[in-house]
Amino acid sequence: MKFFVDTAEVADIRALAELGMVDGVTTNPSLIAKSGRKMSEVIAEICDITPGPVSAEVTAEDHETMLAEGRYLRDIAGNVTVKVPLTEAGLRTCRVLTQEGTPVNVTLCFSPTQALLAAKAGATYISPFVGRLDDLAQDGMQLIADIVQIYRNYPDLTTQVLVASIRHPLHLAQAAKLGAHVATLPPAVIRQLIKHPLTDRGLEAFTADWKKTGQSIL
Repeated sequence: MKFFVDTAEVADIRALAELGMVDGVTTNPSLIAKSGRKMSEVIAEICDITPGPVSAEVTAEDHETMLAEGRYLRDIAGNVTVKVPLTEAGLRTCRVLTQEGTPVNVTLCFSPTQALLAAKAGATYISPFVGRLDDLAQDGMQLIADIVQIYRNYPDLTTQVLVASIRHPLHLAQAAKLGAHVATLPPAVIRQLIKHPLTDRGLEAFTADWKKTGQSIL
């Protein structure tokens, strides 16, 4: 499974890249706004940090402007993936950009049929939002299971399932078990994956025992 980092904070991306935990990055207008910087500058810097796909999202709602924004964003760097919403205009834009050879991430997916439409439009990635469904007392992981099953039924569909709105490590474990291709995680959740109380307790015991010996490895 590939790990994408869901943030526009360059320092977090750089630190996680040093751990080998960054296969790509996803951003959106909200994340860019939090950075307080110009979108093109942020995307360019992120693309310099990681050679993997970097999702940069359009902000327009109509097809013509969306397409123009997508073409502008893809020219920022060779590893930009244009991110479009799962609307009629977004699907039209996805189809055109895909035909032009541009990778596209179709975002804000909340149903299996939406995911099927995105795949037929040629999306490189589909981004179902599991956490937001859970917030509405719906089963976000069931959506992942449904999409994975549908895509497997039709080998000619090459769209990758990119699980988004991941809130905690359990979401990631479930998505991996279901066979999702990619998970995009906030930096805090990636760091949560490392932590376990038994690891900490075991390390404390090992360290205490070693100190009693009075030895040093170096």
